[in-house]
Amino acid sequence: MQWLPNGLVASMANDISPPRQARQVVMAAISVLAILAAIAAMSANVVITMRDAANSIDENRSLDAVASAVSSIKKRMSVTVRDNAIWDDAYAAIGSAETQGWIDENWGTTSEDYPLYDGVIVLDPEGRQVSAYLKGKTFDALKAFGPNFADQASDASSHPSTNAHVGFFALAGEITMASTLAIQPYYDKPPTPLYTLTFFKTLTPDYIGTIADDFQVKGLTLGKDRVTGQLDYPLLATDGEELAHLNWPKLDPGTAVYSRVFPQLVILAILFAIFVILVIFHSRLELRRESARAAKATREATHDQLTGLLNRAGFIQAIAQAPAGCIVHLIDLDGFKAVNDAWGHAVGDQLIRLIGQTLGVVHERVFAIARMGGDEFALIHPDEVDAKAVGARIVHLLKQPFAIDGRTVEVGASVGFTGLTADQPALEVVRRADVALYHAKESGRGQTAAYSAELDLERENLADAERRLKAAIGNDEIGVVFQPLTSAASGKIIGVEALARWSPPTGPVSPEVFIPLAERSGLIDQLSHKVFQTALEAVHGWPELDLSLNVSPLQLCNPNFADEIKQLLTSLNFDPHRLILEVTEGVFISKPDRAQRSITALHAIGVRFAMDDFGTGHASIGTLRQFGFDKVKIDRSLISGGNDAILRATIQLAAALDIPVTAEGIETDEQAHFARDAGCELLQGYLIGKPMSLAMLKERLDPPPPAAKRA
Repeated sequence: MQWLPNGLVASMANDISPPRQARQVVMAAISVLAILAAIAAMSANVVITMRDAANSIDENRSLDAVASAVSSIKKRMSVTVRDNAIWDDAYAAIGSAETQGWIDENWGTTSEDYPLYDGVIVLDPEGRQVSAYLKGKTFDALKAFGPNFADQASDASSHPSTNAHVGFFALAGEITMASTLAIQPYYDKPPTPLYTLTFFKTLTPDYIGTIADDFQVKGLTLGKDRVTGQLDYPLLATDGEELAHLNWPKLDPGTAVYSRVFPQLVILAILFAIFVILVIFHSRLELRRESARAAKATREATHDQLTGLLNRAGFIQAIAQAPAGCIVHLIDLDGFKAVNDAWGHAVGDQLIRLIGQTLGVVHERVFAIARMGGDEFALIHPDEVDAKAVGARIVHLLKQPFAIDGRTVEVGASVGFTGLTADQPALEVVRRADVALYHAKESGRGQTAAYSAELDLERENLADAERRLKAAIGNDEIGVVFQPLTSAASGKIIGVEALARWSPPTGPVSPEVFIPLAERSGLIDQLSHKVFQTALEAVHGWPELDLSLNVSPLQLCNPNFADEIKQLLTSLNFDPHRLILEVTEGVFISKPDRAQRSITALHAIGVRFAMDDFGTGHASIGTLRQFGFDKVKIDRSLISGGNDAILRATIQLAAALDIPVTAEGIETDEQAHFARDAGCELLQGYLIGKPMSLAMLKERLDPPPPAAKRA
């Protein structure tokens, strides 16, 4: 504050005499009255002008609001279809043998009551319908939507991008918005045309009402024609035809105000100063509120609601802003799905929150932590911190038990990490960390792996191996050999086990390599169908011979598996009672309900099931009883391990349940005698016979007469 001298203050006071003060008051009053009179005279004209302007502004505002609403729902649908179409799992599944089941599980059943879309359509590259659901039920999408939709899908299939094609269509008397995008992997650019994914949403009265509430458009309705005296916004088909109109009444706020404010013009002049102050105050208050809303929206766009951590978008921004040399870790939980399945999503959500809190204490130099989605997390720290040590600490912390609502919940974690380099795109950084994470999980889970160029090469080699395996299956290059099973009592061959073999020009590939490769690449159904058909045809002529076939857990959980086996047996006129399907216990731990359905359906026609590798895992008496196994196969490790007590106990357990036992891995006479004495009914192994070709099997089963032998 600036202070004035006392003398100057007194002089200024004396200059203002009472008469002068009165004149000043009068002049001020006259001035105010003159201003008020002028305001009163002008107000009528001003208010009329304001009335018309307010009406016009409100109409433009509401038109803009409706246009923004239409743009917003298009964008929302585009984001939804993009999140589902640009997805490696979707690209791998669509077009494979598991297409229908995958679509049904991920999209079809969801459409029954999903708020973001009412239906889903998948077309192949030629525009033919692969699958379509409306509220969880299948329907003929091409017929229902018409040629405009086919054109939209064709354009998306031939010109794949990250921007969805969105259009309005008439469907069963209602207007539907459909968003289409080519199904494509996240990084690779596959050859076109591609399969397309379409999500569509019916513009029901309830949905229109929600739009009206969100964008403050009162009385918004959807109709075929314009409503006289109301504002409207046309919805155009992809060919430009007007399908329908969004109509809503004019508010005419200017007219309403005009009828009320004119008598108050005099009072308005008096209150004008207060009004200005209030407007300024309100504006500042609203500005603060808007700033707060903007900050909240920004946070919601970049943070995970469940944990409060950064989300994927926020983490990408963090990478872009991080200095070169920082280390990015991707963390994937091991066993989280089992927690959800066992305890429910509420416990799973609590576990996710605890995981987020735990990652906050990994290291004090960590400056960004994110939940990338599902059970995947990420963090960044400077390169001064030992990345391997951080990864090891993450694995250590996350394998500790978590206490949730009186339960002890255990999971694990696999970690992949990579370093930031100058000018490296954030998405490339995430991709490299993801490659390292994949390697860590393939190494046995609970591992930490650093990115290297060799890992990319390994993935390329894996992709090449998948292509070669697919070609081998298509070209009938997968062979089948047969290993005999004999009666322990008589030594007679009473069955054979069919085993797949792949011998490309580069050299034989172990089943332990190409079977997991087929499972991972979605080729297991095609591979097994070839092997099953070949084996069934080969042993068809020996009606007294049982045929054992190995079944992948993925096959047994396929809802179409039982029907496919039935069709194959029927087409080859093969007695189902001769078929024994061997399964391992893993499938009964991961998806017991699906396995039970397949086993029950095949049991009904006479197919038998054998528990393979019994005695090496966690299979219990309850498992054997629940799934109704007809046989068990003692693992070769029990035969060759030399622990007679364990072997006898295992066989006695099966005998107590009246389940016949097969001993595999018999390589010596001593092992054969012991297995026979312990109660095994069938023997299998190199002593009995190595895996052999069909010709060798024929020679063994149907030896030539002595004269032919001498010849």
